[in-house]
Amino acid sequence: MVNLTPTELERYRRQIMLPNFGELAQKRLKSATVMVTGVGGLGGTAALYLAVAGVGRLVLVRGGDLRLDDMNRQILMTDDWVGKPRVLKAKETLEAINPDVQIDAVHEYITAENVDSLVQSADMALDCAHNFDERNLLNEACVRWRKPMVEAAMDGMEAYLTTIIPGVTPCLSCLFPEKPDWDQRGFSVLGAVSGTLACLTAMEAIKLITGFSQPLLSQLLTIDLARMEFAKRRSHRDRSCPVCGNNAPWRYSQSNSMETTSNCSQ
Repeated sequence: MVNLTPTELERYRRQIMLPNFGELAQKRLKSATVMVTGVGGLGGTAALYLAVAGVGRLVLVRGGDLRLDDMNRQILMTDDWVGKPRVLKAKETLEAINPDVQIDAVHEYITAENVDSLVQSADMALDCAHNFDERNLLNEACVRWRKPMVEAAMDGMEAYLTTIIPGVTPCLSCLFPEKPDWDQRGFSVLGAVSGTLACLTAMEAIKLITGFSQPLLSQLLTIDLARMEFAKRRSHRDRSCPVCGNNAPWRYSQSNSMETTSNCSQ
């Protein structure tokens, strides 16, 4: 287990005071590597709260450049960066906020060619991608390598959130066997909605890493911020799921590695 420096003890003092948190939880955060996809209004804001919480290493994955119509929600960005790779600006901003956190920026989209190496490089993933092609690839790789994944998405004033533990909870394919069409430029978005979901997403990751509180396991949190309605819906694994079911092409193997749930915080 890593040690905390005097600077870190002071920086995180107020969260160390939380019941069931303490220095042990903070050390677990410092020891963790979290991959964040998307790095926009949702992923970028979640990465911000993981950085200020003291996660030791963040791997930010997002291709493409910043657009002006991103600026209503992407709080790591500045206006002078429009037209440049957003993931590089995200790295720069997070390093300025907390220089004790290692930030790796990967200027690529999630693809079949890179997903396995990216997932293997981290202890867990935050799925904040802007389309279901990337989400499906990440879900399959996390199941394949037994890595926990926090799944979060929004459209308009609505959002959903859950935490996926391979072999324990439903995977994304169990939850959404039929993938909707999703136009990345066609969906409406209010910055405060993506920011709200991002904070909850970061909380799920922190809970999973530290073990100080229970994450959303086999529960899908649905959110309607127009009505301020929050609901938890019980979800179930599909034993015939092509990704995580009994006849999936890859079966769980102890050699694939990260032990799940509470072991994420050991």
